[in-house]
Formats: sequence, structure tokens, C-alpha cells
Amino acid sequence: MVTDAPDHGGHITDVATLLELDQLERDIFRGHNARHGDPSGPLYGGQVAAQALRAAGLTVADDRLPHSLHGYFLRAGRRDQPVVYLVDRDRDGRSFSARHVRAVQNGEVIFSMLASFTTEQTGEEYEVPATRPAGAPEDHPVGGWDALVETREVTLSDAWHDPLSDLLWVRIPAPFPDDPALQACGLTYLSDFGSGFAMLRRPGLPVTGPSIDHVLWFHRPIRVDDWVLIDLRPVRVSGARGSYLGTLRSRDGDLGAVVGQEMLLRGARP
Repeated sequence: MVTDAPDHGGHITDVATLLELDQLERDIFRGHNARHGDPSGPLYGGQVAAQALRAAGLTVADDRLPHSLHGYFLRAGRRDQPVVYLVDRDRDGRSFSARHVRAVQNGEVIFSMLASFTTEQTGEEYEVPATRPAGAPEDHPVGGWDALVETREVTLSDAWHDPLSDLLWVRIPAPFPDDPALQACGLTYLSDFGSGFAMLRRPGLPVTGPSIDHVLWFHRPIRVDDWVLIDLRPVRVSGARGSYLGTLRSRDGDLGAVVGQEMLLRGARP
């Protein structure tokens, strides 16, 4: 079983290396885990989504870049085992390619993702301006939990046992390739940081919880080895689930991607 292969996470010290997948068959890939963050916790969802997008991207033409993904977190991933990514080539059209990726550990799917890729298109442009001042990244202290990412929280919740923000600067400090497909995977890795409920104060409502699904729409290439501003806003909580939307912008304010996530919100803070 390929899932029993040894974990090489001890040799992974940057996100770019984390995105280097082993190709086992034509559409089967294996990713490895870095040892970063809480070793007792589950596998970071942004890593699984980023590796899944990388696996999908390795099966499309070089002129096609990701424009959207929708992923479902089905089971908690384990840090002590690699993840195998099975890619289905759903469709290759004249301008768009669609892929379905299943991330598997121990024979069980932990993450399922649909991703769409397209060739470069031209047309009119509009983007909503940023609405919250964040200052410069250097204006805020260094924080965060991930040794592979530099984090500067603009807002900071005191209602959780780890630092949690709904407005934060992040960047990948290690050198990162210029390849726009890899940059999109790096942005996917960053897109799972923070919580849209971090600063929401409602009795009995936790400020975060397990992710159920994750949506990302890519709009303009922005570099992940420069500062990226993540701005998240709560939209709705009901039925023990909560949804939020957010933006990922470059330091210059360019809108790189729009993110949406649904979380399971059961009970108060543990």
C-alpha cells in the first residue's frame, strides 16, 4: 500500500517543497507532510487542499491555470502518514478543464475536491475595494502557529487557546517559484488561515471549528512570497454550521482570490 510509505516530513522546511508530489501512476500522486504546528493536531486542511490542487494541475495543459476549486473535508488527516491523491479527468474543453481529486489515507477519502482550470481570458474588470484598514505588515507583531508561514495578525481574538484572527497578513518567507500554477497552490495553502468568526462575540458560539467545505475563486495572480492580506467576514450561523467569505489581496491591494468556508460550530469554546 502506498499509504504505508515512510513520511519524509522531517526534510520539508518550506511550502514549495511541500508541493513537490511523487507521481505513482499517470493520475496518482503522493504528498508528504512537514513537521510544523501542533504535532498532536490533525493535518492542516490548507495543506491538503494545496496538494490536491497541485495534483490536479499536473494533469492539465501548461497553458491552463486554476480559476476555482471547491473542496469537502470528510475526515481528519493524520500527520504521520503521507496522503495519496487520485485525479479523475472529468473534462478537457477548448478553454476549460475540470478535475476531481480524492485525497486518501488508509484507504479512506479525507478530502474531495473539484477544480477547474482555464486558459487566459480578456475582458472588462471590476473588483470591490478593501473596506477595512490593516496598516502595513510591519506595524503588527509576529504571530501565528505555522513555522512555514510568517504571520502578522491585525485583529486577535482572546476567545480561543491559539492566536486567531479574521484580518491578518501572511507570507511564505522561503523562496517560492515564479510558476503561476504553483503560486496558486501556495495561495490555496494560505487561504485556510484565520476564521471569519474570530471576532464574533455571541453567547454559546465558538469562534472556530472543524472545516466542512472550502471554496476558492482565483482572480489575479499575486505572489505568496510577498505579503498577502486575508480579510474574513461572517455571513451566517445556523444549524450548528457557520459560513464566512473573505478576500486575499496583495500588499498593493490587488484582489487575488475570494474565499468561502463553512465550519461546524457546535457548542462553546472547549
